[in-house]
Amino acid sequence: MRTPMVMSGSGERILFLHARPGDESALTGGTIARLRADGSRVVVLYAEVVSEADAAATSAALALLGARSWQLLPQGSRPELATALIAAIEELDATAVVVGAVDEGVRGAVTAAAHEAGLPVFLARTVRQAPGQRLVAIDIGDHLAQKLRALGRFPERWRLTERTRTLADGTTDLITDTETFLRADAPRPAPLASAPARPTLANRSLAGLGGLLLGILFGVLGTIAHQVTLTLFGVALPIGLTIAFVGIGALLLGLRLVVGDRYVVGLAAAGLLLTIFVLSLRGSGGSVLVPAGLPGTLWTVVPALIAAFVLAWPKLPPPRRSGLRTDGA
Repeated sequence: MRTPMVMSGSGERILFLHARPGDESALTGGTIARLRADGSRVVVLYAEVVSEADAAATSAALALLGARSWQLLPQGSRPELATALIAAIEELDATAVVVGAVDEGVRGAVTAAAHEAGLPVFLARTVRQAPGQRLVAIDIGDHLAQKLRALGRFPERWRLTERTRTLADGTTDLITDTETFLRADAPRPAPLASAPARPTLANRSLAGLGGLLLGILFGVLGTIAHQVTLTLFGVALPIGLTIAFVGIGALLLGLRLVVGDRYVVGLAAAGLLLTIFVLSLRGSGGSVLVPAGLPGTLWTVVPALIAAFVLAWPKLPPPRRSGLRTDGA
């Protein structure tokens, strides 16, 4: 995608679109002359049919402005118009497009074609036509005389008295040394969600150490508490074993959800199972923390099954965002 300038010359290539001959001189004549003086290429397109007399006046006016190249857009459907515009942009290798007073359909077509090519569009506007909007002002003081001479090539459209232009309906306007435009840049695409940064080796090592220590801690606490029972209505409930299993599951599943790294979860599981194994051995004094029986057997088997299940589960999907849009659409 090109990075266009703001119609400041320096070898730019500008495509101008106007409705009929004469508009190029009235609305953008000074800008065309300035661009040509700075070495820029200029091509003018007309949306309406140009008569033979208008063609001669157009060539003469553009020559006074330092430009000679003009073309007529096809009088067809909007797709045909868009195709012609894209071809003109590519042929000129344009850096910007300027649009004069044309109807909404033509303006929409040329704006869409320019934005598709990544080009800014400058709409010819006066301060009265665009109140409160930021306009691009082009100083044409050094080329005002050229503009006035070009306007003089269209006596059937207006009468010139020094710097005052009188239209056929009697309205007048003053030809100033500034031409103003409203810039319409191509809409920017929505930023893509950046991929999460990969953890560094140091971060993974610290997280793994933390997981290992948590596994050891849960192994010690679970081994101490797994034999605790609660008698209710004459029935001994394995409350300690139940809490130990819930705690192990919460630990491993929580690490998998928050950290999302099987390496960390694996170290936590290794610390847990290794601690259970060591504490289940008979001590030097003959004491046993994991006595034989169903609770002891479950305590040595079920944690391994929980760890295997959590580690083997496929990668968990990221939380889904709300479907509500916040771009104002």
